Amino acid sequence: MNLSKKIGLVLGPALFFILINLPYELVSEKGDIVIAVAFWMVIWWITEAVSISVAALLPLILFPLLKIMPIADVGANYGSPIVFLFFGGFVMALALEKVNLHKRIALNIIKITGTTPNKVVLGFMIATASLSMWISNTASTVVMLPIAISVIQLLIDDKDGFTKNDKNFALSVMLGIAFSANAGGIATVIGTPPNSVLIGLLENEYNIEVSFLKWMIIGLPFSITMITISYFVLVKWMFPNKNLKFNASKDIIDLELKKLGATSGKEKMVLVIFAVTVFLWIFRTLINNVFPSLGLTDTIISIMAAVALFSIPYNFKKGDFIVGWKDTEKLAWGILILFGGGLALAKGMSVSGIVDMVASAIATSDISILLTASLLILLMLFMTELMSNVALTAVLAPVVAGIAIGLEIPMLYLLIPVTMASSCAFMLPMATPPNAIVFASGYIKVHEMARVGIILNLIAVAILILVFQFIVPLVF
Repeated sequence: MNLSKKIGLVLGPALFFILINLPYELVSEKGDIVIAVAFWMVIWWITEAVSISVAALLPLILFPLLKIMPIADVGANYGSPIVFLFFGGFVMALALEKVNLHKRIALNIIKITGTTPNKVVLGFMIATASLSMWISNTASTVVMLPIAISVIQLLIDDKDGFTKNDKNFALSVMLGIAFSANAGGIATVIGTPPNSVLIGLLENEYNIEVSFLKWMIIGLPFSITMITISYFVLVKWMFPNKNLKFNASKDIIDLELKKLGATSGKEKMVLVIFAVTVFLWIFRTLINNVFPSLGLTDTIISIMAAVALFSIPYNFKKGDFIVGWKDTEKLAWGILILFGGGLALAKGMSVSGIVDMVASAIATSDISILLTASLLILLMLFMTELMSNVALTAVLAPVVAGIAIGLEIPMLYLLIPVTMASSCAFMLPMATPPNAIVFASGYIKVHEMARVGIILNLIAVAILILVFQFIVPLVF
């Protein structure tokens, strides 16, 4: 265990006990306890002294013991419909990966975009983003990395060795994969965990529903815009690869597709279930209007897909199913607990009056709405470079909701762009798993990632301010 983890392990509970034993109140008796719990959780999340999922279990112990909420009320957050929405999404991702359909989709996208150097970069970026909309950004990066390394190896092994142009191409591909994985997840509700933390907060605390389709109307154009800008910043500005030519990359893509063989029956079955699920998510509101008694929700659709993958046999005689319960060993159970912990913390902030206090403070201050939104987006985006974006969203989203109430604006106007900012960490290797994975390839130095990342971070802030000012009010 490194020094920062040792310090965090002790500092978290120590600060908690100091805060709950102060001789004066900061907010209120209950409010001070919730703040103390939040500090303990945040310190463990930042230092990763223990698993961030373990830290997310603290409200389940501390809130009932310290009379913030009964355990039944705290526990309800860990079984929120949003937790099950993501569970269904995880099972679908598991099925895609198990039958190798995600790799086939990615390879075919790269093949379609072409094999000139810049088109190869674009192909990798589109393929990664397309996967990241539906499976975890970690998984989508892991799928793309070995294919990218195979293509880069061609340049190392050619007659002229690994030239400056070759290096620029390698940097563009690697960074393009990481940035697309980060931005791609923003497009859908299930694409990245912070989106679901927000949706859960809105449903649990404020009875506000954001449908899969409405999120996509804002998220998908933003993802496409960021990926397009990232592409041009990488290949035209920061790392141009002039006069670089190689055709063998086409052979690698063909070889990888050949290894996969013909599309199997299992792949087709997963594709049908996946397509039906996405169709139901997108047209749910329309279906509910036609059949009012049905009451379809995004969570019900997600669980239907999971149950279908577990229970519809591919081979009835052999009892062969697409996904078995044993496969769920690979499921990101920790993330589901992290959601629950975030929602429980948000509930604690609400019942203890912290959110109301923030709302009142903002209401009595004379501060510009646009400036407040800009500062919150900037704060979220640059803080997420240093800590888990899920944990950060769990802590900040309830506070931002209070700020929106104080400013007397619909909270969605503020919460959506601020939450989207949490997935725009392009600067540092430790900021997101995709950044860390491509950095570990050895083709990128920290200063190279930071140099491009700071530009993309600032561009993302500017675009999200426009989303706050013009786009979210149009949709909601």
